[in-house]
Amino acid sequence: MAARRKKNMCVIIVGNAEKPRVESTVRSFLPTLRRKANVLAVDLREELDLAKAKADLLIVFGGDGTLLSAVRRLDGNRIPIVGVHVGKLGFLAEFTPADLDRAISDILRGSCPPASRMLLRCRVIRRGKTLSESIALNDAVLSRDALSRLMHMELRIGGTHVTSYAADGLIISTPVGSTAHCLAAGGPILTPKLEALIITPICPHTLSNRPLVVSSSSVVEVVLKRHAGDVGVTVDGQIHVPLKDGDVVRVEKSPMTLRLIETPDRTFFQTLHSKLGWGGHPNYAKR
Repeated sequence: MAARRKKNMCVIIVGNAEKPRVESTVRSFLPTLRRKANVLAVDLREELDLAKAKADLLIVFGGDGTLLSAVRRLDGNRIPIVGVHVGKLGFLAEFTPADLDRAISDILRGSCPPASRMLLRCRVIRRGKTLSESIALNDAVLSRDALSRLMHMELRIGGTHVTSYAADGLIISTPVGSTAHCLAAGGPILTPKLEALIITPICPHTLSNRPLVVSSSSVVEVVLKRHAGDVGVTVDGQIHVPLKDGDVVRVEKSPMTLRLIETPDRTFFQTLHSKLGWGGHPNYAKR
């Protein structure tokens, strides 16, 4: 009896057509992919309902913002993602087109199993009612506009008062998001396999407020106490909700997870070196 031929994987390609080189990169890669897989759809303008899509693999061409958008559009759909960097930094979308060309056969054979990454569930609650809800891979950021004064906020964890902030804002991030806005605000770097929440104040008006890392089982609530001007919460840099005094921003681990295929060509620490210029010894002057 002849051996049964293994079914080709079903693949969906998404990307941001507004970004330079995305369309041309997808066009050049399609012939190779079609020889090795069943390409179900190519969506470069966010027209496909990814939450209901059925495929074995989602390949995202663009930058980190495109990948973050794809995660939100999946809305819990567990299709594994490959992020292809066609942008400026490419920290989350860590494959280059050349990396993908080398690794695509292994990925389609299942030799590169996806890693699980925690997501956040972020809710804005006003007078006891949920005003908005969304998921985040990176972070939820409470911030003010350019002309606003300091924000006064109360931090609660598990319903217990922890501290109060007078600051320009507050970042609640995942370990994946620790290398994004959190890092720029002086927060710690966490390896992406960890499950934790990082709470980092932005320019706190005190010497005592420092970044805080808590268990992923924690329910973090930030109560907006007092502010002047326009303030809001932004989720993954893409969803913005204006806030009023008394609003509660509740952030906790989402029951959903992201399945992300990582490049075998670089470790997380090599990416820190190459992408963020994470150095070693100081450059001592030669004597």
